[in-house]
Amino acid sequence: QVQLVESGGGAVQPGGSLRLSCAASGTNCRVNDMGWYRQAPGKERELVASASSGGRLNYADSAKGRFTISRDNAKNTVYLQIDSLKPEDAAVYQCNADYYCFKDTGDVVGRSWGRGTQVTVSS
Repeated sequence: QVQLVESGGGAVQPGGSLRLSCAASGTNCRVNDMGWYRQAPGKERELVASASSGGRLNYADSAKGRFTISRDNAKNTVYLQIDSLKPEDAAVYQCNADYYCFKDTGDVVGRSWGRGTQVTVSS
């Protein structure tokens, strides 16, 4: 219903910065909340930050200070700026989006996930 494509991951040195992007697309769909999650090897997936279509931002405690989420509703794109990267930030970062699609066969409400983008932090 809604497809998500992430970009912007890569390998950076500690202290560096990255800006991740996630673009949502879908015909006759409205994208509501969008968020970023991350999963490090051997750990559970955790919420990093989320942004509603109305501009409400939410951060995990571990993300406050160095992570900034933003959103361009016109482009259905959410961004995650990560500054002062630390080795413990290394993970696969995934975005998700809650959506409402208007279909002739019946409206659909759901949540989509992107495939993820790898962030590696090492010197």
